Amino acid sequence: MLKVFLVEDEVVIRNGIKNNIPWEREGFEFAGEASDGELAYPLILKEKPDILITDIKMPFMDGLELSRIVRKELPQIKILILSGYNEFDYAKSAIDIGVTQYLLKPISSAKLLEAVKEVGAQIEKEREQDRVLEQYQREMAENLLLERQKLWNALIANELSTAELLENGRKLGMDFTAPVYQVLLFKLMPGDGASGEPRDLIAASERIVEFSKRWEHVLTIDRSPEGWVFLVKGGTDEETEQFLGKCVDELKKLTEGYPEIQYFGGIGPAAHRLGDIRGSYQEAGKAFAGRFFTEPNQVIRAADVDRLHARGAEKIDLSSMGSRRAERARVDRFLKNGTLEEVGNFLDGYFLDVGEQNFQSTLYRQYVVMDLYFSAADFLENLELGTQQLPAKCRDLNEIVAGATSVEGTRRLIGGLFTETMRLRDRNSMKRYSAVLEEARTFIQENYQRDDMSLNTVASQVNISPSYFSAIFSAQTGQTFVEYLTSVRLERAKELLMCTSLRTAEIGYEVGYKDSHYFSYIFRKVVGCSPTEYKNRRRDAAKG
Repeated sequence: MLKVFLVEDEVVIRNGIKNNIPWEREGFEFAGEASDGELAYPLILKEKPDILITDIKMPFMDGLELSRIVRKELPQIKILILSGYNEFDYAKSAIDIGVTQYLLKPISSAKLLEAVKEVGAQIEKEREQDRVLEQYQREMAENLLLERQKLWNALIANELSTAELLENGRKLGMDFTAPVYQVLLFKLMPGDGASGEPRDLIAASERIVEFSKRWEHVLTIDRSPEGWVFLVKGGTDEETEQFLGKCVDELKKLTEGYPEIQYFGGIGPAAHRLGDIRGSYQEAGKAFAGRFFTEPNQVIRAADVDRLHARGAEKIDLSSMGSRRAERARVDRFLKNGTLEEVGNFLDGYFLDVGEQNFQSTLYRQYVVMDLYFSAADFLENLELGTQQLPAKCRDLNEIVAGATSVEGTRRLIGGLFTETMRLRDRNSMKRYSAVLEEARTFIQENYQRDDMSLNTVASQVNISPSYFSAIFSAQTGQTFVEYLTSVRLERAKELLMCTSLRTAEIGYEVGYKDSHYFSYIFRKVVGCSPTEYKNRRRDAAKG
């Protein structure tokens, strides 16, 4: 029920409006009254009416001044001005303020009610449009997530100017404006011995997504399945460091109570320009790669990386030869969980950990290269793949060993081997997920008419976190989940429009849109015309 507030200094007129109109029967609530603007203002802020009816000429504060200050606090309110003055200046001022209607006295109760009902209908229409838009924005949240990822990648690749970054960020709800920035990379991982993606991991991930929406001074970019980028903003280095500390503490708290998961984070140094964020990100990436060389459940800084790998030996460290089993475990963990962009950072850490001075020995280089080759071969074999699927330059062990003539040459050979091995892994992973995606598509085809069908619903059905499911679904189908679901629903709606006599609202309900206004909105947005226009055009074309 819409609320109406009345401000009128003449008692007879005020009582007449209040008592002669059956407000409740007409669908309105009479929320209050006052004799002038000064008395009315605090009452209006308290009651927050939908419609304000006010006289224009009153003592202490007139209707125009009242309208002006009320509109600042309640911009959605509709205002009806009552005036005994048919003067252009009054009407112009009312228009400038944003008054909805300017009514001349004397006015009958019937005429005033007619005007109020007209304004009420306008309010309901606007609210319906807002509800439709809000629902559309909720459903398009997946698209927003992907667009934010693209913008972040463009920032890191230096593909956009500062003005373009700020403008595109504004459209996506990403305010990049700040004197200081720091990058935090953070990831949740299954604990030791856990297989697949445990429910604890999914639940904790969803908590982080939900809580990160509330964080001030932090922009969140979901990098599923590789965790998150948190871009912390502040006014000074010290303030940014404080915000970063709070963010890390909150992330640690959010993971408590989930014994099956682990976490790791990497922090980059402060950046003072948008263009310098890339450097902070790269340094955070080096720290983040430390998860392959140290214990989990830590958040470390780029400056800590050298400490992780410090040895101080000047000769070949023979003791390191006996720790190859541990080194192999690290390599295997990287091949399983690392990303292509992390190959360089991993090898930096690996060479530091082994001791670069050891690689000065030709014998040691050949030994390590052979060992890493067999690590990659065993890894591929466990995936039911083989080294024969690698490019020729990575298949021949003899050529690889012969090419290890220097430290840099060795690093380049290993980097190429790992890159090609992980590309095979990723292609194989997508093949494995094809069965999961087929299950998801089948579930959608059989349940698209459910109004609670969502990304979360389907991700839960196939037991994958929503963000990861969104990433692999888009990569495999070329469509976001919402785009795919919408296409399924609208194709069925088109069939029903052409082959049945069902009304538009009934068809919308049949294909999963319980709100007929929203069904019409989506149909027009995707198809380019209303459902009724589509039916008429197709039938006219068939007749012709």
